[in-house]
Parts: sequence; C-alpha cells; structure tokens
Amino acid sequence: MLDAIEAVDWARIPGPAGWYRPDLAASGLRALATATGLVQAARAGSVLAGGGLVHDHSGGVFPAVVTAAPILLAIARHGHPEAGATALGLLDDALAFATHDRRTRVATPYAEAVPICCALADHLRGSTDLLATCGLEGKHLRADAAEHWRFDVHEIIAGSDGDGALAFGALAGRFPDDGPQAAELHLAGRAIPLERVVLHYPPEDGSPDACLHITGVRPHELAPPAVLFPARCAPGPEAR
Repeated sequence: MLDAIEAVDWARIPGPAGWYRPDLAASGLRALATATGLVQAARAGSVLAGGGLVHDHSGGVFPAVVTAAPILLAIARHGHPEAGATALGLLDDALAFATHDRRTRVATPYAEAVPICCALADHLRGSTDLLATCGLEGKHLRADAAEHWRFDVHEIIAGSDGDGALAFGALAGRFPDDGPQAAELHLAGRAIPLERVVLHYPPEDGSPDACLHITGVRPHELAPPAVLFPARCAPGPEAR
C-alpha cells in the first residue's frame, strides 16, 4: 500500500485551490495504511477529510479520491480493522458528496471525462466481495454504487422499427426499472446527451451482458468503444 501511495504525484491531480491539499492526501493515506489502532486511524481520517480527499465541512470531494479509492479499499481489506473502518467511512462520504457534485469529472481508462460519482462507483463495484463482508456500511456502499450504472457498448445494430439503434454490451450497476432513462454517451473524447434509453434485454444469470434501445441516434454514432452513464450524474445545461 505504501508503494502505491508513493507512486502517485498527488500534486499533479487537479483540485480546487485553497481546498484540495495534496500534501494531506499523501500523508493521510500513509498514516491510515500504517495505523495500528483507533486513535491513529481517526487522526489519519481527519487529515484525509480535511482537504486530502474530501472536505467534510463543506461536502466537497476532490478527484484525488478516485485515485485513492483502490488504496482505501486495500486498507479496508488488509489494514488494521479501525483503519479499514475509517477507509470505508471516507469512501461512503466521498460517494455521498460526489452524488451531489454534477460538475467535477475525471479521466479514466474507459472515458476521458467521467462524472466523479460514476468513476468512484466503478472502483466500489470492483470490490463487492470485500463490501459483502463489511456489514451494514458495506451493504449501503454496494447499493449506492449500483445506482451509478455504466454500459460499455460492444456491438451496434439498427433498431427493427427504424428508430435509433440497439446497443449490445456489458451493464455494470443497476439500470432503473421505472421506464426510459436519459443518459450521457462518451465517445472519442465527447460527451453526448441522450434523451431516451430503454433496457431492451436485461442481464441474466449473473452475466453483465445486456441490450439497450437508444432512440434519436444512428448506429454509426454509437460505434464501440462507447460508454454510457446516467444523465442525472452529469452537468445540466446550465453547467455545460
């Protein structure tokens, strides 16, 4: 864990001036990774919540928390129990703050400007086995992360009714079951709003394979590798 912390140039990660403290991100994570009891874990958590990864007094969340998420999850898995509980608490706060932050975006391996809540939720979904052993907080984190679904497009065909396209791919998280959804399509460095996306075929038997019916677009406009996220996580017109 310490090597992973030292490998990051925290000062190069963007964040609001006067709020984000990269020195606190590094020192707080080191302290949390090496904590051996409640007092040390609490002190480290206070540092990380005071400008290192989030700013709990203002409800602010910084891009550094996405970089730190695998480290925090490793602390929860391998660190002292009190340090692990602190790490999960920070992730819980970060996702809650990020859910209300519709402006901050981060670069990921699968898209260049992902809403911070969706990027953080992706890390949490990657550790569902860990979260399943973490009691009520782990259960809440899994449920909250599932709301920030992601769909990776693997293949596109024209819709049979001549309207829009059918997108076959992998669904992560839970696509809402209350009807058509607005989404944001990420393709070739662009973020494109989609007004109507319907889950045409849901995943079955634990497989992520699914199909979406997307109206208002032509098949070539969805060519892989395209990724969809919930529109509610993205900036509204006033923030674009």
